[in-house]
Amino acid sequence: MAWNEPGGNSNNQDPWGGKRRNNGDRKGPPDLDEAFRKLQESLNGLFGGGKKRGGDDGGSSGKSGGFGGLLGIGLVVLAAVWLYSAVYVVDEQEQAVVLRFGKYYETVGPGLNIYFPPIDKKYMENVTRERAYTKQGQMLTEDENIVEVPLTVQYKISNLQDFVLSVDQPEISLQHATDSALRHVVGSTAMDQVLTEGRELMASEIKERLQRFMDTYRTGITVTQVNVQSAAAPREVQEAFDDVIRAREDEQRSRNQAETYANGVVPEARGQAQRILEDANGYRDETVSRAKGEADRFTKLVAEYRKAPEVTRQRLYLDTMQEVFSNTSKVLVTGNKNGQSNLLYLPLDKMVESGRSTSTPVNSAAATSNEANARAAADLQQQQARTRESR
Repeated sequence: MAWNEPGGNSNNQDPWGGKRRNNGDRKGPPDLDEAFRKLQESLNGLFGGGKKRGGDDGGSSGKSGGFGGLLGIGLVVLAAVWLYSAVYVVDEQEQAVVLRFGKYYETVGPGLNIYFPPIDKKYMENVTRERAYTKQGQMLTEDENIVEVPLTVQYKISNLQDFVLSVDQPEISLQHATDSALRHVVGSTAMDQVLTEGRELMASEIKERLQRFMDTYRTGITVTQVNVQSAAAPREVQEAFDDVIRAREDEQRSRNQAETYANGVVPEARGQAQRILEDANGYRDETVSRAKGEADRFTKLVAEYRKAPEVTRQRLYLDTMQEVFSNTSKVLVTGNKNGQSNLLYLPLDKMVESGRSTSTPVNSAAATSNEANARAAADLQQQQARTRESR
């Protein structure tokens, strides 16, 4: 039962253990000073403080007991605060570096841990998260052109001890090193490579150089990726830069057209030259073979001429006349040396034309007839020559 319910408090006491006053003795509200004093005395009892007996020392004993109670409360509060700050939890993606008296003590992994401030000091960082840093600025290329090159650097912490202890503000050092590496690579690259297909090679070179800087400084940072974005000329000279680009495109187009024309003309010229060489070689072989054949024929003819000079001479004459008459359309035959006899005219041109208008057998017959006429004319000429010799 509650202390203030009827019949619930037979001793007639208040909540602080004091006697309740009746209606005639009540002068006002409950005595708060007395309640606070009782609470203080109970705390003193808990922390070893007791009330001393004696008439003259009563006031000093109360004061010392109150100071001891407050000191105990303060110690409890300080202990609770220290324990709250000393116990910490490291996540799976984190690590913590503990310094004791300002010197490296240990690297703590994931889990529940405790350290002892103020003699210990801890630094806790996420060592698996990918971090990114963006840089953009105007750079001077190898051919002395100004371009704006933006890039993004992705990195993570690989050594938390070096990250915390070796360099003050390692991420600021990363930014300065990135600026240095970027300017070095862009300064050794032509503008065309920076603006077109050379960006991947630039990114690889920047990453390699930047990682060397980070290892030299012992920042504990590993560069995972460097992305060089699309570079462009400064806006102040963008119009002139576009003109230069168009001029280079026109140059490339003209060069491609010239190469296309050359690829079409040069092989054709080489083919014609090769054909001329083949024709010349064929003519040379033909001429040499013909000359060798004529030489062999003449050698054999000399031997026959020595055996029968008259017959050989006559045969040569007939062959010559046949060759001559086969290439002409008209033949004139004289009767004697003075040319006073009748002339025999053979219309070979008419005969050839008439032979062309007929069919193939007719042409063959006409050709045979022409050859017979030529032989007849030769025989007639030979007969007239013999007649002249007999006279």
